[in-house]
Amino acid sequence: MTNEARRVSYDEFSFFGENIAEYSLGVSANPRVSRINHSLEDGRHVSALQWGSAPAKIVFVHGSAQNAHTWDTVCLALGESILAVDLPGHGHSSWRDDGDYTPRSLALDIALIIERHAPDAKLVCGMSLGGLTTLALAYVRPDLVNRLMMVDITPGVTPEKAKAITDFVNGPQSFPSFDDLLARTIEHNPTRSESSLRRGILHNARQLDDLSWAWRYDRRSHPRREPGTSVAAGMWEMIERLPCPLTLVRGGVSPVVDDADVAELQRRKPDAVVHVVEGAGHSVQGDRPRELADLVRREL
Repeated sequence: MTNEARRVSYDEFSFFGENIAEYSLGVSANPRVSRINHSLEDGRHVSALQWGSAPAKIVFVHGSAQNAHTWDTVCLALGESILAVDLPGHGHSSWRDDGDYTPRSLALDIALIIERHAPDAKLVCGMSLGGLTTLALAYVRPDLVNRLMMVDITPGVTPEKAKAITDFVNGPQSFPSFDDLLARTIEHNPTRSESSLRRGILHNARQLDDLSWAWRYDRRSHPRREPGTSVAAGMWEMIERLPCPLTLVRGGVSPVVDDADVAELQRRKPDAVVHVVEGAGHSVQGDRPRELADLVRREL
């Protein structure tokens, strides 16, 4: 792609061959996957990717400023029936008029599509904001969460720990060209390959009528927070009362979860299992998808 602006075609199901080649997966480049939507009572809808034709064994929920396609390589590696949800305000799901993208509100929204399409899933796995959302889901709808896996997040997250991520997310909303957007993304994601970042942008941004590019997600989903405040306030108590098994997957080079967080997690829930994926940053599914798929497989 050159710096000269031009119309770019987009087919969200056309990149699986790239995922497979990049990570040397011995699977079909034509998996059975479709997009589904579930209507909410207020007229909004929650969208998701449905992998396979059998009832979903796994539910994946992405982080803030991401979308369901962040799990593509993991889903391909697993070869299981999966529901990968687009959080409200992200991907193809409706934005919330009230801008309330807190874990508790998001949990109530996604509970309805999970209840319809994955009521008996063996594992619910959420990363970052998705991890806090699935924690809230397990608390308010324990019937929908048999086992919980949280990827690189605990209620101990703070603006200081997540600063590198929020600095990127709260940067420019639009870009003159795809190359400008790609350059910024590469700069802030040194652990990822350019090909994977290119795919990620195509899934997570859209081209406007004037051929410029803008992120798909609602910017209010990742607000700036004052030092010492947290979107996860009060959620350690949910960990204590969690009725299901809990596994934490920590990115080995991520600053978002630290040793004190792990210690607090194990104090609050002594039977929690903790894995560290070496070489992975905050987005473990993007940096080390095969390793994460292996850990998910163990949970099943």
